[in-house]
Amino acid sequence: MSGTRHLILVLGDQLTPTLSSLATGDPKYDRILMAELHDEATYVRHHKKKIAFIFSAMRHFAEELRTAGWTVDYVKLDARESQGSFSAQVTQAVAEHQPERIIVTEASEWRVSQILAGWQTQLSVPVDILPDDRFLCTPSAFRDWTEGRKQLRMEYFYRDMRRKTGLLMDGDKPAGGKWNFDAENRKAADANLFMPRPSAFPPDAITQDVQALTEARFGNHFGELAPFWFAVTRTDAEAAFKAFVEHALPHFGDYQDAMVEGEPFLYHSVIAQYLNCGLLDPLGVCRQVEAAYRSGKAPLNAAEGFIRQIIGWREYVRGIYWLKMPGYDRSNFLGHTRPLPDFYWTAETGMACVKAAVTQTRDEAYAHHIQRLMITGNFAMLAGIDPYPLHKWYLSVYADAYEWVELPNTVGMSQFADGGLLASKPYAASGAYINRMSNYCKSCQYDVKQRTGKDACPFNALYWDFISRHRDKISTNPRMAQTVRTYDKFNAAEQQRIRDSAADFLASL
Repeated sequence: MSGTRHLILVLGDQLTPTLSSLATGDPKYDRILMAELHDEATYVRHHKKKIAFIFSAMRHFAEELRTAGWTVDYVKLDARESQGSFSAQVTQAVAEHQPERIIVTEASEWRVSQILAGWQTQLSVPVDILPDDRFLCTPSAFRDWTEGRKQLRMEYFYRDMRRKTGLLMDGDKPAGGKWNFDAENRKAADANLFMPRPSAFPPDAITQDVQALTEARFGNHFGELAPFWFAVTRTDAEAAFKAFVEHALPHFGDYQDAMVEGEPFLYHSVIAQYLNCGLLDPLGVCRQVEAAYRSGKAPLNAAEGFIRQIIGWREYVRGIYWLKMPGYDRSNFLGHTRPLPDFYWTAETGMACVKAAVTQTRDEAYAHHIQRLMITGNFAMLAGIDPYPLHKWYLSVYADAYEWVELPNTVGMSQFADGGLLASKPYAASGAYINRMSNYCKSCQYDVKQRTGKDACPFNALYWDFISRHRDKISTNPRMAQTVRTYDKFNAAEQQRIRDSAADFLASL
């Protein structure tokens, strides 16, 4: 018997030194277990850059813990003692160390939470599953918030979170007299604007080792490993965020919905992967953004837009996830069944906007929220693609994607597959929106000004065909009723041309 009191399991998205499981432990008596698991790298075929990022960040965090005095058993993917799954790895550790109990912070995903819930019975060892206090709203508090509400709109949840945290509050009033400045954040960006790149960090020896491992074991997964520029340590992630606040935040608000060919990042922070694995503190980054506004270094629309994404949207979708799981992933209100087109993996399509978004996703494991919502997501909904494989695609291809945040964004916001639980309307748009918010259409083989015909932008006929197919489900939606009435005013011949153009394009997929 090794004398281990507690075995503390740290998961790959729990890379935070103040984690609740670590806070209850004592380096003198307790042992930490971390493991790179084949099952976790392959339950969906994760982007190679995502795998390398998480494994490298885990290895660096293990070193951070050792420096702090902890005993860390770190099992690399190719180690002889690697067991491949959570349960098998913990079973082996329990047999070796005979701990008095296992301590773990609750999992962020339903699938993993069910694995943890079975350990006490399987292993005959007490298992303490502790709350994840890195979030600002617990699942039970969110459930309480939903009680008695006919609509679960994020805006009202967000206002409560502003009051709770005091962020951008002047007494009991919102700074600037308004809660939301989103109307000021919809400017199209010119390609000649100076757009700062996110901070880049050359791979060190640990990351290079992980890259080689990833290529050897997961070389047939989607995505490119190089260039690899992600921060993999807390220090570098904090430096990356500081650079964003200084150089990009002042313009973030104005252009957060813009898309520019050849500019994958614009003024976005590109920190979601750091937040979601625990390298950055959500409330801490919001405090820094508020400080930038208070000191006159960033305008209010930029600061409010950023903070809304973190304490509003991020916390809200997590609440929806735990409120509706299990089963939320199979939501399909619109009854869509079309398979996911191959170009979501290959980028081989004549639609310049889709090609750009998928190519960028392949190269960077990143696309910003409008590319995800209004390009790849919008196309999928208009084309009637089954939301479940689309959900799996989004979960696979982005470095920041964990099911708790990705699933509600896909099922609820992007695909309207939950029937309006999360979103107030289907986020459907024709080519006109893409043309207004980007310069993709200038280099596209299709004509965004044409509604129908083989040379017309496919988004146009698909948009109106979507309205036609689902008019019974959307005509009572206050934000869609006028669009349905507009379609009804088209003459019969035009409606037929729309159906034919949509059908011809979909047949070509």
